[in-house]
Amino acid sequence: MPLTHRTPPTTIDAIDCSVFILSFCKELFLYLQINIPAIGEVPTVLRSLLSVFFFWKSRSKMAEGTVTFFAEKLSNLILQEASVFGEVEGQIKLLRNELEWMRLFLRDADSKRVYDERVKVWVSQIRRATHDAEDVIDEFILNMDHRRRRLNTLKFLKCLPTCVGFADKLPFIHELDSCVKDINVMIGAIMANRSKYGLEALTASSSSTTIDQVERYKEKRAPLFEESDVVGIDDGAKEVKQMLMMKEEVSGRSVVSIVGMGGVGKTTLAKKVYNQRDVQGHFDYKAWVYVSQEFRAREILLDLVKCIMPLEDTEKREMGEIELGQKLLEYLKEKKYLVVMDDVWSSEVWSRLRPHFPEAKDGSKVLITTRNKEIALHATSSDAFIYELRLMNKDESWRLFLKKAFQGTGTTTPPLTIELEELGKKIVTKCKGLPLAIVVLGGLLSTKEKTKQSWEKVLASIEWHLDQGPESCMGILALSYNDLPYYLKSCFLYCGIFPEDSEIDEWNLMKLWLAEGFIQRRGKERLEDIAEDYMHELIHRSLIQVADRRVDGGVKSCRMHDLLRDLAVSEAKDANLFEVHENMDSTFPISIRRLVIHQNLINHDISQCLHNSSSRLRSLVSFSESTIGEKSWGYLQEHIKLLTVLNLVKGFYGHMLPRDVEQLIHLKFLCIKGSFNRVKLPSSIDRLVNLQSLDLGFNRCNIPHSIWKLKKLRHLECGSSKVSSQFQMNKCVNGYLSVEQLTNLQTLALKGGSWLEGDGLGKLTQLRSLTLRECSTSYLTTEFFKSIAKLTALEFLFLSFTEGPTKKTLANRLGLVREKKNVTRDHNKTLLPGLMPFSSYAYLYELLLGGKLEKLPEQIEFYPPKLLKLQLWGCKLIDDPMMILEKLPSLRILGLHYNAYVGKKMVCSSGGFLQLERLELYKLFELEELMVEKGAMSSLKTLEIQYCFKMKKLPYGWLELTNLEKLSLGRLSCDESIKEIKEVGGEDWDKLHKIMC
Repeated sequence: MPLTHRTPPTTIDAIDCSVFILSFCKELFLYLQINIPAIGEVPTVLRSLLSVFFFWKSRSKMAEGTVTFFAEKLSNLILQEASVFGEVEGQIKLLRNELEWMRLFLRDADSKRVYDERVKVWVSQIRRATHDAEDVIDEFILNMDHRRRRLNTLKFLKCLPTCVGFADKLPFIHELDSCVKDINVMIGAIMANRSKYGLEALTASSSSTTIDQVERYKEKRAPLFEESDVVGIDDGAKEVKQMLMMKEEVSGRSVVSIVGMGGVGKTTLAKKVYNQRDVQGHFDYKAWVYVSQEFRAREILLDLVKCIMPLEDTEKREMGEIELGQKLLEYLKEKKYLVVMDDVWSSEVWSRLRPHFPEAKDGSKVLITTRNKEIALHATSSDAFIYELRLMNKDESWRLFLKKAFQGTGTTTPPLTIELEELGKKIVTKCKGLPLAIVVLGGLLSTKEKTKQSWEKVLASIEWHLDQGPESCMGILALSYNDLPYYLKSCFLYCGIFPEDSEIDEWNLMKLWLAEGFIQRRGKERLEDIAEDYMHELIHRSLIQVADRRVDGGVKSCRMHDLLRDLAVSEAKDANLFEVHENMDSTFPISIRRLVIHQNLINHDISQCLHNSSSRLRSLVSFSESTIGEKSWGYLQEHIKLLTVLNLVKGFYGHMLPRDVEQLIHLKFLCIKGSFNRVKLPSSIDRLVNLQSLDLGFNRCNIPHSIWKLKKLRHLECGSSKVSSQFQMNKCVNGYLSVEQLTNLQTLALKGGSWLEGDGLGKLTQLRSLTLRECSTSYLTTEFFKSIAKLTALEFLFLSFTEGPTKKTLANRLGLVREKKNVTRDHNKTLLPGLMPFSSYAYLYELLLGGKLEKLPEQIEFYPPKLLKLQLWGCKLIDDPMMILEKLPSLRILGLHYNAYVGKKMVCSSGGFLQLERLELYKLFELEELMVEKGAMSSLKTLEIQYCFKMKKLPYGWLELTNLEKLSLGRLSCDESIKEIKEVGGEDWDKLHKIMC
């Protein structure tokens, strides 16, 4: 009896979808009963699971992401557990294909948000039911995994009849069936409420952003709008700059404050002033720190110290608040400094930090931004040093709106019809002169068609939101959130897990999105590329801000305005996306899917909250510096069996990861940072079969060789760790394990080791980033370099080689075996003789090489054609490298570190380094002279020379560097040279004083 092909419904009504799916399931049910009578219960389970999934899809954008993720999990379950349900693999695959098709159909049925409390309650009940169903499925998978492990341990059971093995599975099937039936009953009641409380009239409509619109957006993506482009703050910038640079009658340090409501542009104004060239040159030392409501004095002091002086890792870990404050005080004595403390919420901040800022040098300034004028008066000696930032006037508001709404069109004065201009000005009026609201609303409209109908809909939505409460800004921000397409909603809300005003690493955020199931596949596109598109769209809409950029112009880190973060945290709570521990009420039972810890230690209270929770914890993210020890782990253990994300950003007890972690078979993201210690992973790490990302930061670890079994790994970032060798006996028992099995790897960072032997590395053709640290020269074989040459998709490459001892067998040591000749062991030659040309690396823009390399290749064709950043260290180059490197056409950043060059003189020729913006010379202990000819390095903005002890004079020709903004000198012998220029004075000293820091 073949399954009948059915044409899917063309409407988007939930009832039609239910009829179609139940009809399909009924046929599947009959087919399985007829063909496989021995397991007649199984179709009931499948039917129940399907009914849980499909009937409610068209009522919520946030629910859209939850359902899509659930569909994939259900599909995978059916495939993986085909043996449990019987030999029905063909029908199971057919079912999966139908699931895929229906998910795409239901995605197009994404409904318009309806602002009705009844609907919100209805959707939240469905969401809880879906979470319950997901828990049931994952519990079932976990139980089946435990069963397999038990059977593998009891080897003798393999000789028992198949029916005995199946009987062992039946309890799990019965339990699954029973749980899903209960969920079905609950869903039936929820569906009955739809008609009972008058929700039948609600009709679904298409998502605010369709797939076609996504493609159009990608095609017309504009250069990212920068905060510095905000209009209407020039007068304020001029006034604040005068306050910072004016000479006072009162000696010592003084405080300047910028005061204004949230979203008015305080940080933007402070940045505009702080980054101005004459302000930078006016002070000897500059530092910027974000304070926020979550004020932690030690963290603020640590950030300040790191801004002005280098710190060893041990100092970062061990120095307390008093020690850091004393270090800051001593270092800034007799120096003119500017410190910006952004987003201060309490007078305690200044009271606590004030003793650490010396008053010895006249003209030093502390710039504070705050919403509260009382805080400014507490810190500032006079009203004359308080600037109150006003709201924008109508003209400024309109210009800013046009700049944002029409970004990417090539003009900020677009030709508008009279009707569209009138609508636009009505929309801008609703923002009441608040820049954040204008920018976010402009970002929303930049994604819409420039038509009267489209803008009228936005205006109507604004008015509805503003009718809900007095906060006009929050209403507009809520509108921008509600307008997001389904695939961006969870991504935006998830940004709220990070502490207020924190700088969010873009790469880490995208990996978290991926692990949480927020990234939806688009054909054959790489998931990380899709995540990057999501990031760009959120920036385009001004819902997150760029904090820093990579050398290729991509986003390196981002921030979230505190008002937008407040919105994200509030909406996430309503959507049950995550809970912040500090905001939880432990006495009130709630359903916690993701738990975020910012400050407090994990304790019994959290355990009680999780115990009261109606669902299993899926993500645990900790930013707390408090150590998570064995006792804390014990509190959590029973609640984290279904964990998908374990992200310990700072606090970790620093040695053995509990063996129980092997039971977290659903884990996709495991990150342990902050302890700067040795971390030990259990030998059974290979049980984490779903792991996508393992990040140990700078923690040292001897990773079990079983890591090579984790075929779903995409990111293995353990640059200070090495993988253990596989013994011959283990190879015989378990088979040969090698890096080549991780074909999905996008990022690989490890210490070198025996795993580099053979050609396995060269088979990882999807690699985008490769970091190999401390590779012994014994691995520098021709085969190794051929493997590297095959990785042509690389964008980032870090290779570090050491002249470590050559491995010798006992026979070698006794002189019984003649050692084979190896050109890499000849210390009279370069240690990188097999390094092959990079000309085929079309995407490689960042290259870092460490190791003996006595001569650079002279052919420019040897280097990557699009190389933007090059860093060399320990190369011991004898010939001046500038003669070759200055010819690289695209090079923007060059770093020569730690005896990369051992000569006495370097010359930058006229016409060379035309694109270079930054030059770093660190620890070139033999260097005495740097000569810059006229016309060389015409684009250079930053020159840093540190620990070059034999340099007695400033670089010859530095005055010709007309674009130079920053000259950083440290531990040189050129004090006399600087003193001479200061005594002569004039333009030379004025320029040097402005750029030197």
